[in-house]
Amino acid sequence: SAAAVAPPRRDFISVSLGPEEAAGPGGYNNSKARRRRNCWRKWKQLSRLQRSVILFLFAFLAVCGVISYTRMGDPWKSLTNKSLDDQRTEPEISVLKLANPAVLPAPQKADANPGEYPELSPQKPPKLPHIRRGPSNLQIKAPWRDMRLKSRHSTSRLVEEPAQTDEEKTKKSVISWRGAVIEPDQSTEPPSSKIKEPEKPSSVEAEDQKEPVPINERQLAVIEAFRHAWRGYKDFAWGHDELKPLSKSYSEWFGLGLTLIDALDTMWILGLKEEFEDARKWVANNLVFDKNVDVNLFESTIRILGGLLSTYHLSKDSLFLEKAKDIGNRLMPAFKTPSKIPYSDVNIGRGTAHPPRWTSDSTVAEVTSIQLEFRELSRLTGDDKFQKAVDEVMKHVHTLSGKNDGLVPMFINTNSGQFTHLGVYTLGARADSYYEYLLKQWIQGGKKENELLEDYMKAIEGVKKHLLRRSQPKRLTFVGELAHGHFSAKMDHLVCFLPGTLALGAHNGLTADHMKLAEALIETCYQMYAQVETGLSPEIVHFNLHAQKGHKDVEIKPADRHNLLRPETVESLFYMYRFTGDKKYQDWGWEILQNFNKYTRVSTGGYTSINNVQNPSNPEPRDKMESFFLGETLKYMFLLFSEDIDLINLDKYVFNTEAHPLPIWVPA
Repeated sequence: SAAAVAPPRRDFISVSLGPEEAAGPGGYNNSKARRRRNCWRKWKQLSRLQRSVILFLFAFLAVCGVISYTRMGDPWKSLTNKSLDDQRTEPEISVLKLANPAVLPAPQKADANPGEYPELSPQKPPKLPHIRRGPSNLQIKAPWRDMRLKSRHSTSRLVEEPAQTDEEKTKKSVISWRGAVIEPDQSTEPPSSKIKEPEKPSSVEAEDQKEPVPINERQLAVIEAFRHAWRGYKDFAWGHDELKPLSKSYSEWFGLGLTLIDALDTMWILGLKEEFEDARKWVANNLVFDKNVDVNLFESTIRILGGLLSTYHLSKDSLFLEKAKDIGNRLMPAFKTPSKIPYSDVNIGRGTAHPPRWTSDSTVAEVTSIQLEFRELSRLTGDDKFQKAVDEVMKHVHTLSGKNDGLVPMFINTNSGQFTHLGVYTLGARADSYYEYLLKQWIQGGKKENELLEDYMKAIEGVKKHLLRRSQPKRLTFVGELAHGHFSAKMDHLVCFLPGTLALGAHNGLTADHMKLAEALIETCYQMYAQVETGLSPEIVHFNLHAQKGHKDVEIKPADRHNLLRPETVESLFYMYRFTGDKKYQDWGWEILQNFNKYTRVSTGGYTSINNVQNPSNPEPRDKMESFFLGETLKYMFLLFSEDIDLINLDKYVFNTEAHPLPIWVPA
């Protein structure tokens, strides 16, 4: 019937169904065979060109399909995997807690009494907008192992290594320091009596990846100045204490290569690979402490012990820690006194110690400015004898009478343990770093030793009450001296450490008026340069308290007009710029560097101290380059001009008084 006939069906060629296809399954199969024969007959009727075109089209479509599959398959697969990974990591992220702990574990002291002093809770000032806090824990690997220098002075941006896996980064909290690897120290136990060898850290990549901060033109100028100074030292004074650049010779103090050791971490920070490797070879092959020589406890601690410890932390080269242990042990006889106040001098070969020939007194600054280094040596070695010795000194000084509203006299007797020469108070020579180390020990120890903070806060109030005055005509705030109730408007260049120390305290949560005072004092320290004919500060200035026609704020006496290439003002400029971001501090530092180059640079290599900062035509060179010019002055210059706050992050490191950075401890 008509209803039983199926409608026509179209494949590649239309074929109508015949009556056999309507007769059931058997008929349908016969129709399929007939249709295939008809298709083949039609195909054969096509010309060879037509068949070739059709086959080419089929092949082209097949190839396109394969290519499309290979290109689209991987992205779809990665999207699927990413979705699954996100589902797996979501619960882990939700339980992470933000924290900003300190850096290294503090050694617990057996005799610590946490309730001995009242808890101090200063109000923390608001964070400045440009300051970025990095993650907490760190060790610093060699900059040249993790980055390349590239510039016209062989110095440039630093290139970071490939990132590590998320799992490895979770295990070790790390950051990037100019592209260098920074990782946590795992030590958390207090020092034991047994010396422990530090474990060699594994190389891990930074957690907070950021673009390397390029070295700028001013930093390149510092690198050039360092290389010029280093060339003079290497050519004429290699392995000796200090360069005499004019006579192309050297001078000895201890005979221990002071300039070389002082400059080790500076070379590391500046990224000077070749110079550093040369110096390391000398330390490995020539630095021997078994010598019959007297050394000053304070100077050898801050320069040699501090320099070796800092270089060990930056490089993780155990050679420097072994040398630090050696000199640390050889300095310990200084503490064998009736009062436990150490002698000033130690014979590191014989193991004996003694006060100066003319007195049994030690300088207060010297006996209270060795703590950062000995405490860190205990933490690294596990031997608490170093920390116990220096902590006992601080506890004793904390209890002494003879202070004036927190200000201390300049001398202390090693037999009686009492202050001597009472009634004279200064923040200059013989007392300066006592105040600096009060704050820095508190920071180093994780802000737990409140007696140190108490003494520091009292001392700053004493400075405000007794030593602060304003000069005329510019009303510069300065710190004078007090002698038996009589004020003197004398200020050492050494006092210019104070603005940086005050700013560091304010950054660590102390009262905001400390920062205001720091801003006023750094202006004064800059004027000690700007108001002088060479643009370089003398060793000592006197301020005019009364306006006089034709007189500046700063007066200089003939005996005080020398310049020793000192670092204190540049040090404070570094702190002020790091904490405020005010470019004027960089500009002031740049002026000082240019004047060092103009009046103290020696053409054959090196820089020299000068006798007369008031005579630009003849500053009277003294033929001596102090080790701290490389260890401190140029280091702080380089850091001042850097825009990278992770280049020795001040939330991770505290500088000793010779500009050697030591790690801040994690509270135990």
